[in-house]
Amino acid sequence: MVNNMRKFVLVALIVSFILAILLSPFASSQPDGLERIAEDKGFISRAEGAEVWEKSPIPDYAMPGLGEGTTATGAAGLAGTAITFILGYGIAKLLMKKEVTKA
Repeated sequence: MVNNMRKFVLVALIVSFILAILLSPFASSQPDGLERIAEDKGFISRAEGAEVWEKSPIPDYAMPGLGEGTTATGAAGLAGTAITFILGYGIAKLLMKKEVTKA
């Protein structure tokens, strides 16, 4: 049972990585809902600041050092997927550890 779960997680992770690399370059360049409202209502200038983006690990969905093409966007998608998986896996492990200590 545990072996099957590990295989499933590994396959799901590989599929997620492939999708992140191949599909992220096709993401819309149009602003999302909040950004669009900020533009329409005229307060977008308050949110845009170089000081925020300079500290971002992956600014504007492009991996630093790779330019701004599809390679940079695909790498950013891969990094985001990996970070999300690692955080989720870590939280799941902590919760399972707590559950075992309760029993």
